[in-house]
Amino acid sequence: MTDRTLVLNVTNQPLTVVPVERALKLMLKDKVDVVHSNGRVFHSIGGEWRAPSVVRIRYYVHVPYNPGVPTVSRKAIFARDHGECQYCGRKAENLDHVVPQARGGKHTWTNLVAACRKCNSRKRDRTPEQANMKLKREPHEPSGSKYYIFGTPEPDWEPYLG
Repeated sequence: MTDRTLVLNVTNQPLTVVPVERALKLMLKDKVDVVHSNGRVFHSIGGEWRAPSVVRIRYYVHVPYNPGVPTVSRKAIFARDHGECQYCGRKAENLDHVVPQARGGKHTWTNLVAACRKCNSRKRDRTPEQANMKLKREPHEPSGSKYYIFGTPEPDWEPYLG
């Protein structure tokens, strides 16, 4: 079960992710409505509440338009690659520069992939071709903001992330 809650604007636009405890406080202050619950229940002297996994704030929050590409980060690369090694498909633990920085590779969306330790060690400071390794998917620049704001989304968030 998740300990994170997606917060939507009154227009259903995703705003941020907060700890479930923060979402419960917002519920108790009547600042949000629960859109989806994950089934977990919190108990107190005053009653019991289902833990929200998605809430909608009751007032409009202005979000400035940002047409730029999201910032490259470990969290964003892992989200884009679904936490999978882009060489073997196992759980990723590291970032790998497809063209190593030692060989002039940049720290960009199109040169970074998620990789497991074994594949990252095997590849070392070589290109995939030199290491006789093949990428499952070519790295790409994502569109939208869900990668750098929300990280790996929970399954019940997908309908709200667009």
